[in-house]
Amino acid sequence: MTAQIETLALLPGEEYIELYKILKVQSMSSGGGEAKFVISEGKVTVDGEVETRKRKKVRAGEVVCFNGESVQIVTSA
Repeated sequence: MTAQIETLALLPGEEYIELYKILKVQSMSSGGGEAKFVISEGKVTVDGEVETRKRKKVRAGEVVCFNGESVQIVTSA
């Protein structure tokens, strides 16, 4: 069974979104503080690789996974 992958569109003019903000706006964490903590603990992956940089620039096409949830970043229409 494959997991559902949510999408998050970048705002017009944006080239990236910082990793901790993704967890926060997608409600994958309770807030920015928790998001930064779980990232620093190595519990978040970007395209299958563990990522510990809280402000990692995540760009369109990349997939972020945490706690059984996945979100793919897409460009805005």
